[in-house]
Amino acid sequence: MTMTHAPGELTPPKDRAEAGALRLDRLTKTFTSRSASVTAVDDVSLDVRPGEFITLLGPSGCGKTTTLRIVAGFETATSGGIQLDGAPIDRTPPQRRAMAMVFQSYALFPHLTVGENIAYGLKLRRRPHDDVRTAMQIALTSMNLVGLENRSPHELSGGQQQRVALARALIMQPKVLLFDEPLSNLDAKLRGAMRAEIRRIQRRLGITSLYVTHDQDEAMSMSDRIVVMNKGRVEQVAAPARIYFRPATIFVADFIGRANFIEVAPEDVGDGSAVVHALGNRLTVPAHPAVRAGGAGAYLMIRPETISLEPAAEGGIGTVLRSTFHGHSVDYEVETISGTLQVTEAGPDPARMIEAGTNVAVTLNPDRSYVLNGG
Repeated sequence: MTMTHAPGELTPPKDRAEAGALRLDRLTKTFTSRSASVTAVDDVSLDVRPGEFITLLGPSGCGKTTTLRIVAGFETATSGGIQLDGAPIDRTPPQRRAMAMVFQSYALFPHLTVGENIAYGLKLRRRPHDDVRTAMQIALTSMNLVGLENRSPHELSGGQQQRVALARALIMQPKVLLFDEPLSNLDAKLRGAMRAEIRRIQRRLGITSLYVTHDQDEAMSMSDRIVVMNKGRVEQVAAPARIYFRPATIFVADFIGRANFIEVAPEDVGDGSAVVHALGNRLTVPAHPAVRAGGAGAYLMIRPETISLEPAAEGGIGTVLRSTFHGHSVDYEVETISGTLQVTEAGPDPARMIEAGTNVAVTLNPDRSYVLNGG
């Protein structure tokens, strides 16, 4: 990494714009023991564009970390293949894959200083001393670690250790940056700050990134696209807003955020919408392409923040069971003939909060509801 300018912030290589196209082609990984075989990754395919930030999201055991480890070269796929910029890398050892990983545990060398940890990879590649020194200073500046280069990892806070781990990865100028739940050991406030920092640096450098987390907020706030996984398979790949408002399956709808489900019998299905009857109303709402008129097992998905409540002396169709005040919002549980609904009101007026036991009218926003098949 030859630098001809004064140390500043990390900058993308001149050839970065077209580098880092990653393809996963029908990856499968089966772990076999004497007693059983478990398929951790099941026929996973994915195309990642250069510079794109993709998050693998799902519950524990869904296969997201195993997928990441296969991409990194730490696991070997049972079948399927991986390409980087059009070239197969299945047989390429991890250290030669033009990738760098940021681990959950930071994986810093305790016997090395901050500066030595950051520069470790370049020294392994036998880069000239002056180039290593310059690159390290740029990384220190970019990650706000100036003045800490002579400290040991145990003298740093969790956030500082994470920035050292990120600097160590970035200094290698990889084509693909891999993240294995890197923020799970940080407190909530620091996680939020590090999310923004990682995304800012990733966008500026244009490094293709594959990020694993079970934290929905991380996935929604950082990603260009989210890959929702369940039981080793991909349930949906889409931008965060589409994942949230147009989930492909009941699992995705239920896993991402909070959702209410009312069983319905769709009518007049066509042009991406359907007519349904819910809570005494006839509504025309967006519908998943697989929904069919008269089909059994369809559900109307309604996000809590899209429901409105009004106290009703007469004609109410629900009763407030419980209200929970959060300051910025209030959550209600409302008993109806279709089951208990979760309702969220943002920016509540304390004088107008609805008490438990109150009869209420329930209004649904049809444009922000969605009909899905239950299967």
